[in-house]
Amino acid sequence: MSEKRRVGVLWDMDGTLIDSEPLWMAAETELVESFGRAWRHEDAVQLVGNGLEESARILQEAGVRMSGPEIIGWLTDHVTAHLHPASMPWRPGARELLGALRAAGVPTALVTMSYRSMALHVAAQLGFEGFDAVIAGDDVAHAKPHPDPYLRGAAALGLDPADCVAIEDSATGATSAAAAGARVVAVPFIAPVPDDPRWTKWDSLAGRDIADLLAVGALA
Repeated sequence: MSEKRRVGVLWDMDGTLIDSEPLWMAAETELVESFGRAWRHEDAVQLVGNGLEESARILQEAGVRMSGPEIIGWLTDHVTAHLHPASMPWRPGARELLGALRAAGVPTALVTMSYRSMALHVAAQLGFEGFDAVIAGDDVAHAKPHPDPYLRGAAALGLDPADCVAIEDSATGATSAAAAGARVVAVPFIAPVPDDPRWTKWDSLAGRDIADLLAVGALA
């Protein structure tokens, strides 16, 4: 990394740092079915990357007779309860790459639409201090794909978004990061991410290193 240019890395959480999307989908299915309605895989996929308020609205339309905050609280508690320290479902290569970034002194922020309680729970399981800042869904006025979360993430690191690489797994998140002006690496997982000149697509973070990240947008 150039000594004259300070670069940061902004991390999505669900589907990027941890394999939590199946847990969210299972929670959604259980909740919808408790009201006698059906929830299909394709229904769940449309929620990937959304802010929880938007997801709650969609679940209400699917027949969940609870308030938005009640839905968010139920889902968050359900998913967090299944994220056990001994079996935290880290995505391939994610924890290793984050650890390498921290060892090299690269500033990092977690930018997630999950709520802060869950984000801090996950971060605490890393085994090292993973992030200089955490921007969660209950910290922002506008959820992804609005640029607000990633603008907040870059600002928390004291950086211009153009000096940050964002790592995302969804089109919603990648759109948010790109709209904020960050360089974007999309690593599709549950939901497809279309080809787009605004981001670079990788199949996996496994085997990737700091040089690979900094090469995105010629930040090296």
